[in-house]
Amino acid sequence: DFLKPIHLYEPLHRKIFEVAGDIIRMGKIANPVTIKTFLKADEKVGDMTVSQYLASLVSNAVTVINAEDYGRAIYDLALRRALITIGEDVVNIAYDAPLDMPPQSQIEDTERRLFELAENGRYDGGFQSFNDAVALAIDMAAVAKERDGGLSGISTGIHSLDAKMGGLQRSDLIILAGRPGMGKTSLATNIAYNIAAAYEGEVQADGSMKAKNGGVVGFYSLEMSSEQLATRIISEQTEVSSSKIRRGDINDADFEKLVA
Repeated sequence: DFLKPIHLYEPLHRKIFEVAGDIIRMGKIANPVTIKTFLKADEKVGDMTVSQYLASLVSNAVTVINAEDYGRAIYDLALRRALITIGEDVVNIAYDAPLDMPPQSQIEDTERRLFELAENGRYDGGFQSFNDAVALAIDMAAVAKERDGGLSGISTGIHSLDAKMGGLQRSDLIILAGRPGMGKTSLATNIAYNIAAAYEGEVQADGSMKAKNGGVVGFYSLEMSSEQLATRIISEQTEVSSSKIRRGDINDADFEKLVA
């Protein structure tokens, strides 16, 4: 379902793939005989006619056992070509320096194109079979059994919150809402710090790292700089007032807490 005609490089291959898909959706058999009737009869592929080319595709076809893996390989190559196109456009436009596209506009346009490519490049979405969903649920339960605290998600480090939510799940969108000054940023930084501090990874068979506990955290803020966020986290962990830290109004005992 994730592979579309546009992902194929050759225009003729796109047309063949599209026609084959339409024939299959009609409940009919897609083969060189049924496909060629929907293609231009006088079209040439090198020295071969369309019928000869279709026959050569069938004779050179690989087994369908790993069809999904082959499809993913084609899909990934299509994404790479799209990335190359975006990169070339960025370089060319930057060199041309058009008056109607200042650098900031070019950056925003590039970000938009990359975001669209990233969203379209997700082929693991869509319908899932019930068997796959059950297997994922069982895997999640097994992870919860092995993880400290018995959570299926990542622990926030706040036990009462974990008891309500079961930890942070991959698919969750969690919004901290409240009036100004109610401690939203403080709660967020505490959760982020607790997850990062609890991080424990293990090496998988393919050499990649998987989080056993905690996780690697990226924190984005439009209101505070990285230095301000770090100051707040240090203040919360050491119980030294952040205003004192900023002013440098700290005694030796407080300084020892900061560098401990």
